[in-house]
Amino acid sequence: MTLNLHPLLTTTLAIQLHTASALVAIIVTLLIFTRPRGSGAHRVLGWIWVCAMLGVAITSFGISRDGPVWGYGWIHLLSAWVIAGIIYAIIQIRRGRVARHRGMMLGIVWGGLVIAGAFTLAPGRIMHAVLLGG
Repeated sequence: MTLNLHPLLTTTLAIQLHTASALVAIIVTLLIFTRPRGSGAHRVLGWIWVCAMLGVAITSFGISRDGPVWGYGWIHLLSAWVIAGIIYAIIQIRRGRVARHRGMMLGIVWGGLVIAGAFTLAPGRIMHAVLLGG
């Protein structure tokens, strides 16, 4: 497999920042899963992950303006859910509710990274062209 970065390098800044934030979030997700929960490394990586995921969610609002509601589409509901979910998860861990924190964070990983990321591989999307050609 050969990467074709041209579609990504010639697109809008919002898409480039969105992609960079998602890449950081994916890498940090993998690193967090290798560290003991609650450790100092887990906390530091967690804050990096939160910033990256907020970057992913916030930049999504600058990407598409052709949706049915004020230019936004269903994917932007996911972005709003990610932002609200991160706030909820931080509140939960500060209150000592580890299970609720973990549940929300895992939900964001699956919904905000894995499932949404899979949709970026659809034909006609930039990441499809970058990773799969075409």
